[in-house]
Amino acid sequence: MDVTADGPTRVPSPSGAPGRVAQHAPGTRVVLDGTGLRVDGVVGLADGTAAPVVPEAALERARRSWHTADRLARTGRLYGRGTGVGAHRSVTVTAGDETDHGLRLLRSHAGGAGALLPARHVRAMLAVRANQLLAGGSGIQPAFITALTEALRLGVHPAVHEYGGLGTGDLTALAETGLTLIGERPWLGRRSGGLPAPVSLRPGDALALLSSNALVLGRAALACHELSMLLRATHAVAALSLAAVSGSLEAYAAPVHAVRPYPGPARAAAEVRRLLGVPDRPGPSQGRIQDPYGFRAFPQAHGPALEAAEALRRVVEVEVNCPSENPLIGADGTAHHHGGFFAAPLGLALDGLCLALLQTAQLSGARLAALGRPDLTGLPAFLASGAASSSGTMILEYTANSALAELRSCAAPASAGHAVLSHGLEDAASFASQAARQTLRAAEAYRTVLACELVTAVRALRLHPDPPSVPAFTMAAAALPADTEDRPLTGDVTAAAELLPALAEL
Repeated sequence: MDVTADGPTRVPSPSGAPGRVAQHAPGTRVVLDGTGLRVDGVVGLADGTAAPVVPEAALERARRSWHTADRLARTGRLYGRGTGVGAHRSVTVTAGDETDHGLRLLRSHAGGAGALLPARHVRAMLAVRANQLLAGGSGIQPAFITALTEALRLGVHPAVHEYGGLGTGDLTALAETGLTLIGERPWLGRRSGGLPAPVSLRPGDALALLSSNALVLGRAALACHELSMLLRATHAVAALSLAAVSGSLEAYAAPVHAVRPYPGPARAAAEVRRLLGVPDRPGPSQGRIQDPYGFRAFPQAHGPALEAAEALRRVVEVEVNCPSENPLIGADGTAHHHGGFFAAPLGLALDGLCLALLQTAQLSGARLAALGRPDLTGLPAFLASGAASSSGTMILEYTANSALAELRSCAAPASAGHAVLSHGLEDAASFASQAARQTLRAAEAYRTVLACELVTAVRALRLHPDPPSVPAFTMAAAALPADTEDRPLTGDVTAAAELLPALAEL
């Protein structure tokens, strides 16, 4: 495990909003050792709910890599240290110019554009990059690792812009970070606790810092954590909707899923059964023989999203714990020039999750629409009360479908992109950067879709003659307004969105 708790800590850090600072929970620490960082640990450091701890053994591993790189540089050229980069890979850097070459490299590559990223995204990047460097393949001066972890402790972060990466290394983001680490650019965030000491740049440090997809990985970790929570909450929301239409449980029976042994659908069905308190082999339906797909095919659509989220988690947790630097300074004293920074596995995993998410989100929208149909619920149209012309929850179909449109946009695979850069030397890109951005947008949109369904399901169950006595309904009914008169429902949707993390833990 990478998260520990023993004794108080005093480290403030930024929350999700740019420029804001929140105090982390006392005693929670995340171990950065180059081998054991997990998604939850990245999120804890990003949100300031944990402080970093670096074991001496990990720092010693990085120190050995630094000394090895220095020795190799004296015996032969290393890319980016004794040579230029990209199309300039064959241009020699003279021995006396190595430090200035590194400074030019940072300055020239700090060309990001667009809006500044939220603090938590940048902090996630700092956590990932520090841990990767502690894996011991970069050859970087250990003082950079110390400065990265100190920034996390002090709650400060560099100014990093949105646009610049293509999934072949977060060059602009890490160059902006590098200039901040050496004191050329200001830190953002809390100042009362001090600032990391500026690091003196040495030969080889610049490219060693830049050779990583740390920003993409940090953002992917945040998206994975958020979507994993939302996908768990979906079990409770779908279960409430199923109860509200008095739906058939036959589609959720364990024998149905045993004959097609996919783990995701079986888990989704089992969770709905558990949350509704029904047996693995529920009896035959007493009402409709079959329900609309939003209810009947929920396990089949939601299961792949559960599996895609786990697949993304596995990729992220491999990448944040291995050196990706080019050249790779091996523990055996050798250097390898390679393409390990090419983030195709990450980009494909992100794209796959967005596509799978769209499938289950569309069924959420379908269930929401079904809840407004008297022929399915036996309740008033759109669950309205008062005059016959009342609209009830009608508008939530529009709100949910607006969010679904955003989800469809995000599901267009970023990995299908293509770029040829640096005089044709870099003739492909993974576009994992764009995939991570899309996945974060998809998570926000999905939360809205799910919140709209939850508001509607709770209202339907309040009008139902026999609502279920299950914790999910008790919790949701206590949190959401009971008024069914026509009124703005924005506050209801907001309250439902805030309730989803609690439902995910049931």
